[in-house]
Amino acid sequence: MAALIVRRFNTQQDYVATWRHMQQFTAARCDTTPDEIWLLEHSSVYTQGLAGKAEHVLCAGDVPVVQTDRGGQVTWHGPGQLMIYTLFDVRRLQWGARRLVSVLENTLIAGLEKYGITAFAQSAAPGVYVRNGNGVVEKIAALGLRITKKGCYHGIALNVSNDLAPFAGINPCGAVGQCVTKLEQWLSPLPVRAEIEKTLVTCFADALQSSSVVWQTSVWQMS
Repeated sequence: MAALIVRRFNTQQDYVATWRHMQQFTAARCDTTPDEIWLLEHSSVYTQGLAGKAEHVLCAGDVPVVQTDRGGQVTWHGPGQLMIYTLFDVRRLQWGARRLVSVLENTLIAGLEKYGITAFAQSAAPGVYVRNGNGVVEKIAALGLRITKKGCYHGIALNVSNDLAPFAGINPCGAVGQCVTKLEQWLSPLPVRAEIEKTLVTCFADALQSSSVVWQTSVWQMS
């Protein structure tokens, strides 16, 4: 397989601008375009999926709500949350939608296992979950995708050190009463973001059977 390109952004990126760049990248890609992963954080925003129901936005307050083109219901993105945008050629990989979702979930689960965290997926509710000491299922990562003839985009939102309060303003991913958690509540000390990213990217490169990983840090600026 070809090299995997990883683009890392050190500053918070506007959600809509990032989304437009994902669309443009996917529309322009050809059969030889390498797969890419974009790692970044957003300013605080609620995003609503294509099938999103307004009643799952309970109280947005001052946080903007953006109607986007991924699947799923409403979720939150913001500082301290790691976005893992997966821009893959699913036809080249020969992955259908269900397999794509499973690969993303299982890859993140494998990454969390390296930190001693036992996580799992749920077939009826895409994403990655953990079970706390009281047996309560908590969501640690949301997953939403857009799949076109040329590839997929959007990806995974992993709660790392972000404020969890904004999730109280929604039913996360349309699940009433869904508890959420973050890596910071499971790891002490919390590894630095760069280490977490390296661990997860290694897992993704393995899943993609990439020949190598090319990191591009703070070199590609979005307009």
